[in-house]
Amino acid sequence: MLLAIDVGNTHTVCGLWDGTSWCAIWRRATNPSETEDQLGVWLRGLFDMNGIAWGVEHAICASVVPAMDDVLDKLCERWLGVRLRFLRKGSDVGLEVTYEPPTAVGADRLANALGALQRYQAPIIVVDFGTATTFDAISSDGAYAGGAILPGVSISSQALFDRAAKLPQVEFRAPATALGKNTVHALQSGIMLGYAGAIDALAGKISEELGGATVIATGGLGSLFLGLCESIQEYEPTLTLEGLVIANDRVTSAAAH
Repeated sequence: MLLAIDVGNTHTVCGLWDGTSWCAIWRRATNPSETEDQLGVWLRGLFDMNGIAWGVEHAICASVVPAMDDVLDKLCERWLGVRLRFLRKGSDVGLEVTYEPPTAVGADRLANALGALQRYQAPIIVVDFGTATTFDAISSDGAYAGGAILPGVSISSQALFDRAAKLPQVEFRAPATALGKNTVHALQSGIMLGYAGAIDALAGKISEELGGATVIATGGLGSLFLGLCESIQEYEPTLTLEGLVIANDRVTSAAAH
């Protein structure tokens, strides 16, 4: 059993992989102030609730929150008795990175590239809807070529609500028409349809520079934009975790040789 951990700025996602499929996937708020014991109690409880025998053979992590790394390392060592591997560099898992510098690419973006290359023919663009919406571009030769970073839809809209006292918070739902007939309708039009337009514009320009690319989405809010963005062809909710499975396989294989 493999424990794959994707630590984002807002949420941390843990997946249990049995070699063929996901036994369980759990999400919690990212909180660097928690101890390894608090996380251990939480994780052990979820194992029990799902009827899964406690224990894993391997653990791997993609983290963009350095303050979480030590506590997760201790969690795996003390509670699971395994060493936690961290995805740090593309070169460690056979992924060429032409971004400058190569070490500046986030681990989640490396995992996205690995997962995408497993499923699709390059060139590929992965649009990851998280705290930030990131665009990961994979060139025709399978190299991580770069991308773009857009403020996430949640933090963008929250900034608007915080600064405009009379504007209410609204549900992330696309309206039937772009022409808003009331304040809620107008906000949903601007947030959802406007954001979808930004995604399409960026994805279109990057695709042109790659010579045409398959565009896929992942991340917690990705499903909301699948029907709104003309550029997005597929939604892969477990793409980052799947990339971590591939990374673990490659690191394990390299260590064996």
